Amino acid sequence: MPLKLMYITNRPDVATIAEKYGVDRIFVDMEFINKAERQGGMDSVQNHHTIEDVKAVRACVKKSDLMVRVNPIHNALGDYPSSEEEIEAVIQTGADLVMLPYFKTIEEVERFLGIVKGRAKTMLLLETSEAVQCLDQILEMDGIDEIHIGINDLSLSYHKTFMFELLADGTVEKLCRRMQIAGKFYGFGGIASLGRGLVPAEMIIKEHYRLGSRMAILSRSFCNISKIDDLDAVEEIFYRGIREIRSLESECASHLKYFLDNRKEMVRAVQSAVVSMDKK
Repeated sequence: MPLKLMYITNRPDVATIAEKYGVDRIFVDMEFINKAERQGGMDSVQNHHTIEDVKAVRACVKKSDLMVRVNPIHNALGDYPSSEEEIEAVIQTGADLVMLPYFKTIEEVERFLGIVKGRAKTMLLLETSEAVQCLDQILEMDGIDEIHIGINDLSLSYHKTFMFELLADGTVEKLCRRMQIAGKFYGFGGIASLGRGLVPAEMIIKEHYRLGSRMAILSRSFCNISKIDDLDAVEEIFYRGIREIRSLESECASHLKYFLDNRKEMVRAVQSAVVSMDKK
């Protein structure tokens, strides 16, 4: 199946374009608590969208899912509401998926699930070494629909220089295999337009298929709205970019089918050999 593609925006006009060209999930990003401190000096995206943004995007999104990243589990901070109030508002505003970022403990996940209570799909953003250590317990919990590996913050947690080091050193593969065995819907990281990125997007997409990933975020370099004023240019980026990604995915899927078909033939051959040996 094609990757579920996610794009972060709080602009209804951009969300409408993204939906038109096949982005599966429009992603409103409310996370801001401690994010600037832990990502200090990095060229990372820090959005701090609001519940009003969720409402505005909900009003224009018809086919794509509306996904909202809330803040890490927290109590009320001055005038800012607690996790209970924040998540409740997000659900009441119509989020289809709620993402919990930067958790470290089972208790935080339990509190998150207890707030959502099955009223929206849940996604955990696995991006701390502490969360990795308790992953096996998390995979046994009910109520978790999806898990996304956030390789940006996870690379910081492991003191890496570049986020894709975790893809090269096998860390992401080990995590994917654990989630695959548990039967979870999972994905990792982000992808740029084909031909772009310090590591070409083509390589990353092929890794998604090799590792059984089901979703990816379209990165800021796919379409950087802060640098584009013309909506016609935005539309061209989505039209061309999504079409190119889907074309490469078709190629990946055909190769994947080749290896899956080979495995089926191999299993049949082994079974046949066992029958022959039993008859001797």
